Amino acid sequence: MSEPLPSPRIRVLDPATINQIAAGEVIERPASVVKELVENAIDAGAGSITIELTSTKDTLAAIRVTDDGCGMSETDTSLAFVPHATSKISSIEDLNRIRTLGFRGEALATIAAISRVTLTTKPAGSGPVAGTRMVIEGGIVLETTGTGCPDGTSILVEDLFFNTPARKKFQKSRNTELAYIHDICEGICLSHPEIAFHLVHNGSEQLITDRTGQPLDTIARLYGSTVVTDLIPVELCLPFIGIRGFVSRPSLSRKDRARMLISVNQRYITSAGINDAIKAGYGTLLPKDRFPVAFISIIIDTTLVDVNVHPTKKQIRLSREKEVYDAVRAAVREALFSHDLIPSAELPQSPTALVKDPAFSPPTYPVTDLQPPGIVAESTHAGTVTTDQRLRQTELPLDALPAVTGTSLLPKMEVIGEFGGIYILARTPDGELLIIDQHAAHERILYEQVTGQAGALSSLQELISPVVLHRTPKEAAILRDLMPTLAGEGFILEEFGGDSFLVRAVPVILGRVEESSVIDEIISDLVSEEASESISNRERILRIVACRGAIKAGTVCTNEQCQRIVDQLRRMQNPFTCPHGRPTMIRFTRHELDARFLRV
Repeated sequence: MSEPLPSPRIRVLDPATINQIAAGEVIERPASVVKELVENAIDAGAGSITIELTSTKDTLAAIRVTDDGCGMSETDTSLAFVPHATSKISSIEDLNRIRTLGFRGEALATIAAISRVTLTTKPAGSGPVAGTRMVIEGGIVLETTGTGCPDGTSILVEDLFFNTPARKKFQKSRNTELAYIHDICEGICLSHPEIAFHLVHNGSEQLITDRTGQPLDTIARLYGSTVVTDLIPVELCLPFIGIRGFVSRPSLSRKDRARMLISVNQRYITSAGINDAIKAGYGTLLPKDRFPVAFISIIIDTTLVDVNVHPTKKQIRLSREKEVYDAVRAAVREALFSHDLIPSAELPQSPTALVKDPAFSPPTYPVTDLQPPGIVAESTHAGTVTTDQRLRQTELPLDALPAVTGTSLLPKMEVIGEFGGIYILARTPDGELLIIDQHAAHERILYEQVTGQAGALSSLQELISPVVLHRTPKEAAILRDLMPTLAGEGFILEEFGGDSFLVRAVPVILGRVEESSVIDEIISDLVSEEASESISNRERILRIVACRGAIKAGTVCTNEQCQRIVDQLRRMQNPFTCPHGRPTMIRFTRHELDARFLRV
């Protein structure tokens, strides 16, 4: 007699379990419910959407989303909560040309599987015909009746995760969950300024936007008009992509990426790659640890976008990724350098206009007043001899001006004084007072000199006495990787046993190196300061050399030397910041000064 076969270890899950697992992937928290329901309302052609939140002291108790969209018939209502029932696609080919926000037919089914849902809906334009009311609990339809209701759809979700205690246990505090909802709503509002949104919490209005075709109106509603005054319009149109939106002036930045909001084909998404491209567009206008405010909308051929890569559809895949990133970076850079970026020290005041005219052209100034360096008298003051030597190294002939010859992004400046060995005071023909950071200004000059000339650092000077550097094992490992690049830029190092190195030569542009501590500081910067930043090793070296080779803060300069610094700065392609993103200058208008002395 044969032994009975063992029970199978693989089994097919029942539909209820399948739905709860799917719900755990698609519905992570209450904000996920809001996102899915609001996106359904947008797909339904709504012009106005209201989100009502009800909470107790500790948790969100109910979410209601109401829209004035197309609504549903009783027949469609009976299918709306069936898994993978959708009106958005009919075949696999449709996945390549999706223009709606939802398409998989998962949202309503997964929400209903883990909550108590009440749906009321009525087709738009159906007249006096009654609407439909459906009640579902844990995925089971309890009631379907006719009801009186306005055109459109209203969905009430209560007791979220009531039958999935593990998921409910890991929800955050009420205020944290509300913050997630606000984040989702802000992104969707910005992606759809043509829709009016209304967010209410326990009867209190939290967010209101108007139905407008002007994204700036929506931005002002969400973040205030003072933010809008610091925004610059971005626009670029290429055969396969269109980019529109706004980025902040360098004077407005944040320590995080929370105000970088991106939409692709009007779908609010998160994209580290696009965020990096926006930051790259600023180049050295921002410090490495600061991020701009940006509201960017990208319209791209749907066949180049895969939105079906994540259950929540908040991430996408691009088939021409590098081209998209390059386009975003170029659009941001072009927008920034078409505007005057000198930060103002203006007094706080109510803005009279949201942004400058998009047709605004930044002022340019003639450079015919800039004379060739000529003969510079040797200073006899011991403290300024080194400064003279450094300034000679960065003197540029007139034919080394930017591509737009004959113009400068800065006005003519007449030095009127110096303060604290740090700041140069200058006036313009228009009566503005400019305060210039002499180190940041000379650092920018030196940086553009070494980046604009191939092999600018390759001219080296041998040290009379090689400098011995002792590094930690971690630093030594990094330094070994950098040695080939360092050699190409004029730093000749060789290993000296263990984790020690000999420095035999440095770039001539550093001037006469009299203290070994300078070399030690440069190498220390290379192995630590910007090691984690996504820039090339050569770029890191150039920035550090520019910083270490520039005139230091605290160096007392003569008026003639200060004038040479500002004249050299006027020749730069980006005279507004140092290579690390700090401003080179700020300005006071005569009106601003008069206001501070109560003369207006």
